[in-house]
Amino acid sequence: MKISVIGSGCVTCKRLHEAVIKVTKEGNIDAEVEYSTDIAKIVEMGLMRSPVLAIDGQPIDFKSNSYKDVKEALYNAINTNESCCTNINDCDVKYTPPNNKPDKSDCSCGGNC
Repeated sequence: MKISVIGSGCVTCKRLHEAVIKVTKEGNIDAEVEYSTDIAKIVEMGLMRSPVLAIDGQPIDFKSNSYKDVKEALYNAINTNESCCTNINDCDVKYTPPNNKPDKSDCSCGGNC
């Protein structure tokens, strides 16, 4: 998983990046975290604000750059996007950091969803 913070390089953008790093480390989230000042990426996403927080190129909503809000936004996005065995949202066992991904056998699909 790739988590991106894209912004102008301002203090707010840097604080968001720092919060993302802290959340991923403390939550033991296996993710590449990148910081970019390439405003063209924001425009390509169809957004007109910065900073942008994105997982695998998909922007996610967040309230503020506070640790609490960033943690909530990331956990909600990860929990929505990752299942135990595939990336299909129908799976009934969701990944909730800081736990490791559940074993495929934990899912009612037996790892076949």
